[in-house]
Amino acid sequence: MPLLIVIIGILLLFLLIAKFKLNAFISFIIVCIFVGVFQNMELEGIIKSIQTGIGSTLGFLVMILGLGAMLGKLVADSGAAQRITSRLVSSFGLKYIQWAVVLAGFIVGIPMFYSVGFVILIPLVFTVAASTGLPLIYVGLPMLASLSVTHGFLPPHPAPTAIASMFKADIGKTLLYGILIAIPAIIVAGPLFARTIKNVKATPLKEFYNPIVLEDNEMPSMSISVFSALLPVILIILSTLVTSFFPKDFMFKETIVFMGNPVVAMLISVLVAIYTLGLSRGKKMTELMTSVSSSVASITMVLFIIAGAGALKQILIDSGVSNYIGDLLKDSSMSPLILAWLIATIIRVCVGSATVAGLTAAGIALPLVSSTGVSGELMVLAIGSGSLMLSHVNDGGFWMFKEYFNLSVKETLSTWTVMETTVGVMGLIGVLILNTFI
Repeated sequence: MPLLIVIIGILLLFLLIAKFKLNAFISFIIVCIFVGVFQNMELEGIIKSIQTGIGSTLGFLVMILGLGAMLGKLVADSGAAQRITSRLVSSFGLKYIQWAVVLAGFIVGIPMFYSVGFVILIPLVFTVAASTGLPLIYVGLPMLASLSVTHGFLPPHPAPTAIASMFKADIGKTLLYGILIAIPAIIVAGPLFARTIKNVKATPLKEFYNPIVLEDNEMPSMSISVFSALLPVILIILSTLVTSFFPKDFMFKETIVFMGNPVVAMLISVLVAIYTLGLSRGKKMTELMTSVSSSVASITMVLFIIAGAGALKQILIDSGVSNYIGDLLKDSSMSPLILAWLIATIIRVCVGSATVAGLTAAGIALPLVSSTGVSGELMVLAIGSGSLMLSHVNDGGFWMFKEYFNLSVKETLSTWTVMETTVGVMGLIGVLILNTFI
């Protein structure tokens, strides 16, 4: 009976979001109450569980996501993203143009939310395609594969960071494992796949060919741009390496580990970027703070969606559903990593949002970690891979790609959907391979 209630609850979530177009946060709260009532929880207990779930989820994430949005805004407004992309394209040359946009998408994608990175990089991709005469899909799809992978696999992006928090996974290890898995996934889903679909003729709308392009002297240098964009990754990975390989009495170990804490790493990165991408280039502090403040508004709904998923997770735990599902699955012959990936895939197909799919699947799959002893970090990546699978007409990313590239629905399914599915499958393969060594 508890499993049936969860299935009905997920179907209800799908109907509310996809059919009735209800806000995702409101939908989550309704489903929380539904599951709680039919699991015979006390009404007051349902509200307390919702409050606990929201508080425990956002307590860790508000700072990381807020600071991440600020860093992304500084990287975008300063021209650092444009500098990285344009320099890589010119350095790699026409023959290796795909690898240039892949690397640009990866570097720019780490500090930025997917939609922000998409909007910033797409006009530059259009310009490159127009100037080289190469097919637009051939140039653009590898960059989008790179952006998609950072969005689904790597902290400090919302879903992987939130899921890591749920599973109590180490952020640094998740990031390291994620990068190892990301590289082959991007290569196969990006440059290799794009070479098979050159015959798809994308004809973007004219207005997208005229982005606001900064002059060379208006942008920071390449080294400053890359350093500022990747500083949080550098600090987090350095902390993980020091923790794993240096003795406890190493002089600077405590300081480095403190600086590598995701919250502290993001704070340091924002403060550094305020100087390197702003003050040192003659911008006023008031101007920078206005920009930084506006960036936080863009993540409000993301935070609410994550909060709703956190509430559902807590309801599943407090009502006993998680333990019930855990008991059902613990004796399964199927790998918990495949199970978690499959759950995320099913929810992704039904609901559309990768973030919602990942967080909902994490709440359902949570007991698998304690009952099977599987790596929490690999569970994060398995769910992240599943959450990217089979993007179709109920996913906002599907329509962004379709409209910007001016494709038919059929062409979008044969390009975008196949690319996202390839990323998801390659991600699972990478997770299973890593699992044999960890």
